[in-house]
Amino acid sequence: MIRTDPMTAIRTTPRRKVLISGASVAGPTLAFWLNRYGYEVTVVEKAGTIRSGGYPIDVRGTALEVVRRMGILPRLREAHIDLRRLTFLDGDGSEVVSLKPHVVTGGVEGEDLEVRRGDLTDALYTAVRDDVEFLFNDSIDLLDQTRDGVDVTFRGGGRRTFDMVFGADGVHSHTRELLFGPEARFHRYLGYCFAVFTMRNTLGLSHETVMWNDPGRAAALYAVGDSDEVHAFLNFARPEPPFDAFSNPQAQRNLVATVFADAGWEIPGMLAAMRDAGDVFFDGVSQIHLPRWSSGRVALVGDAAYAPSFLTGQGTSLALVGGYMLAGSVADRDHAAGFAAYENNTREFVTLNQGLAGKGGATLFPTTAEELEQRNNRLRNLSAMPPANGRPAHSALTLPEITART
Repeated sequence: MIRTDPMTAIRTTPRRKVLISGASVAGPTLAFWLNRYGYEVTVVEKAGTIRSGGYPIDVRGTALEVVRRMGILPRLREAHIDLRRLTFLDGDGSEVVSLKPHVVTGGVEGEDLEVRRGDLTDALYTAVRDDVEFLFNDSIDLLDQTRDGVDVTFRGGGRRTFDMVFGADGVHSHTRELLFGPEARFHRYLGYCFAVFTMRNTLGLSHETVMWNDPGRAAALYAVGDSDEVHAFLNFARPEPPFDAFSNPQAQRNLVATVFADAGWEIPGMLAAMRDAGDVFFDGVSQIHLPRWSSGRVALVGDAAYAPSFLTGQGTSLALVGGYMLAGSVADRDHAAGFAAYENNTREFVTLNQGLAGKGGATLFPTTAEELEQRNNRLRNLSAMPPANGRPAHSALTLPEITART
């Protein structure tokens, strides 16, 4: 017998079992909606707990409607950082221009959200933790698809069978590798590497970002409030990704220190702080492009399927929207029809937002002196322009109202 909640028209039985790999943004979002649609949901996460803290992230456009429908928008509004100023500096440390951030990002002042990543992940986890099983300190080791389900072997040694499995485990997704092969086949390197970490707020910055540029290099200090700490960011152009450094933290530090060895402004202090920081995150700037997002009973969502890179400012928003769309697509369909609907209704939005990366790179990280001067002139002109209404790509998808059939 199928029972239906008359208030929501959402099916509560039968309880098909699903596994989600990853408990960052896409995973808990997907878990929330799958639970609403009557699934028995398990989330496996290799970390020991939800990862709090982290750098600030943006929620814009269509993604704002997702968090509103989840009931967490008021909490996120309270956590909004309210960055007030973005100042660009030239190579000698002199000011080029100071702008309101939304003028550069293409967001909408007073509507878009910027929160610490941990504030979002905590809100998502709180919304699902009482209804969804979480397995921390574990991960998927092997997947064996059968006619009737997916047999999963966990790194911790356990074995369980699920009706469907979802990979929400990031740009370096192990689930994607098990499904489609090595990351190199789908990884599109965008020509930059970056390191981010926290350090002392020696400049007394408050609710602002200061970014230094010279050709092919950028450094930024980001103060989310009146804290004694700031987020430090070092980015540089590199024709090929430094594969030898990706798994070697000391090699990462050495590479960044070498690239910025002769730089001025506050960069010598940033390099010294990086050597002692315990939270350095280093990676290449890249996107994931897949010909399809599913195979059999396994599907991918968020960065695992379509990482857009931070140059777009849309990674978090795509994860939120993708989780909503995937859950709604399988709410009243079998896996094959549901996954097809997910791609059909979401891919255009994803492609449009991935395309923002070229504009982001040109704005933030010019690689020649001529491009840098052109960028600076564009920024100066932006300061005299009226407020924008946001980039069309951010709101290009209207969320469907989805309920399960009874």
